[in-house]
Amino acid sequence: MDFTHTAPIQPLNQSARIEPASLEDLEELIDLTFALFELEADFEPDRQKQEEGLRCILEQPGRGRVFVIRTDYAIIGMVNVQFTISTAMGGFVILLEDAIIHPDFRRQGYGSRLLEYVIAFAKRKNFKRITLLTDKISEESQSFFEHFGFQHSHMIPMRLPITADS
Repeated sequence: MDFTHTAPIQPLNQSARIEPASLEDLEELIDLTFALFELEADFEPDRQKQEEGLRCILEQPGRGRVFVIRTDYAIIGMVNVQFTISTAMGGFVILLEDAIIHPDFRRQGYGSRLLEYVIAFAKRKNFKRITLLTDKISEESQSFFEHFGFQHSHMIPMRLPITADS
């Protein structure tokens, strides 16, 4: 999504906070995921699909959460975490997806605050690992996550899209 045509966000104040998203936040979350998928080569932005996926997470908190960082005026960033089980780790693990900060607020520490919140959440809830996919071509993104202790894996992702035609 082209953020240049959106209404300006009010200046950030001290009340910026991180909290779980709710269904009332759905439109802003769709805007952020749409903008993210415009940047990623593996995905096509599709507002209906993004809404369906986000709604699945928001309506089933036992399967995952969407955490947002917000001001009194708007959501300025988000991340979604999905819960699954790893037999290798012997317990519950997190798959981290859709980490994005609104372009007007990047490089101000909000991505770090959001990721620190997710890591603290994982520790508090006794998750065994956080896994994420980051763009292969984005050294900046990889460096950001490495700063927090994420390491490259010997595993590589493979996908099989399941469609009515397949």
